[in-house]
Amino acid sequence: MSNTTNPPAGEILWEETVPGGCHWSGVVRRGVALRLTDADGGANCAMLLFNHEERFERYNMPDTLKAQHTAFLTKGNALFTDMGRVIGSVIEDTCGWHDTVCGVMDDATLDARYGRRRYQEFRNDMTRSGREGLLKELARQGLGKRDLHANLNWFSKVTADADGGLHFDRAHRAPGQFVDLRLDMHALVVLSTCPHPLDDAAGWAPKPLKITAWRCGLAGAADVCRRHRAENGRAFANTERYFAQ
Repeated sequence: MSNTTNPPAGEILWEETVPGGCHWSGVVRRGVALRLTDADGGANCAMLLFNHEERFERYNMPDTLKAQHTAFLTKGNALFTDMGRVIGSVIEDTCGWHDTVCGVMDDATLDARYGRRRYQEFRNDMTRSGREGLLKELARQGLGKRDLHANLNWFSKVTADADGGLHFDRAHRAPGQFVDLRLDMHALVVLSTCPHPLDDAAGWAPKPLKITAWRCGLAGAADVCRRHRAENGRAFANTERYFAQ
């Protein structure tokens, strides 16, 4: 793991930028980190994670939050699967708050808020819901609707008031913020860069996401995520046993 501001230049594997309102998927090997950068400010990255070798195993939001006694994610948090293992972990974070409760924007919300723009008339200014984008990427990977599960929303902050109402904090995101997500299992990563479902910004202006993949290595004994809580240590041990280490 590295705590440096930038990934070591010699360890960078590839970089690309996903335009706002688009989607992406790919397999990322264990010991590789993805630096997700909100270059312009205001980005949202809805993400699904699957064990690439056994895709019935996937990120589990309830266990992740329950085990770490938190309602949001930041540096030091591990991402638990439904098998009690760690699929990924947050090894660096300049944003400080990432939602994993509110899900992804569906077609009805998109239509009501922005109207539907088809590619035939609007080309790259077309609208597409986050749910539609995730489903398109799932289909490319041989998966479908039943594989949609509670997603992560990187860069998005949502707070709750005394009555349980949820409120989106549009001022939370700033240009240049990044989060380093280490993959602790060989993982299928599926993401959409459409707006958060509670982001009520006027006008369709989703922001791009820069992805930098780099070799970060595996979690050592002093790793910040392993030591965050005793539950994390047990989940990392389960993961290492799965890979027979």
